[in-house]
Amino acid sequence: MALAPKFAGQKLSAGVSPPALHTLELYLDYVCPFSKKMFQTVYSSVYPLISQHYTSKVQIIFRQQIQPWHPSSTLVHEAAVAVLKTSPDKFFPFSASLFEKQTEYFDVNVVHEPRNETYKRLAKLAGSQGVDEERIYDLLKVDDKPGEGGSMNSGNGVTDDLKLLVKAARLTGVHVTPTVLFNGVVENSISSSFTKDQWEDWMKKNVA
Repeated sequence: MALAPKFAGQKLSAGVSPPALHTLELYLDYVCPFSKKMFQTVYSSVYPLISQHYTSKVQIIFRQQIQPWHPSSTLVHEAAVAVLKTSPDKFFPFSASLFEKQTEYFDVNVVHEPRNETYKRLAKLAGSQGVDEERIYDLLKVDDKPGEGGSMNSGNGVTDDLKLLVKAARLTGVHVTPTVLFNGVVENSISSSFTKDQWEDWMKKNVA
């Protein structure tokens, strides 16, 4: 969990201790329109602001929050995990591309599509960001034949990593997307409708 800089004395660190930073955690779902709105503002306006004025004071963490009532939510988040495993530096560009194309993965656009075909589209989208498309698909595809020991429900190449992300999210009790945590505490004053100016005002008040 994130630690507010003013509580940095609580860290027991052997060797060189990294500087204490404020932490903004954004719990976002790729098929949530409000998550898209927040991500696009943060990625295009807030991150440059941080780069200019708060580089040694605040960091942003993208927390993947699956919303299971949209079945495709799991699939698109799996694709992001595959990108993290293969090309972590492409995670944010891929996320930006996925949010831009999010309606292509809404319920009505995947309801008649086999799962592996959706994975192929996601792998192709990853490929458009310079990620190895074939490697992404290999991680995502689900075999149609029993695996070792007759297993028929073992998931794919990112299942174990996805479980860890889901477990971490459940520990916070986050339900709604987007949700923002600031130094480990839910920050209800920040909404998806926050503009660049509102973010800038909030930063001035909260990031010392």
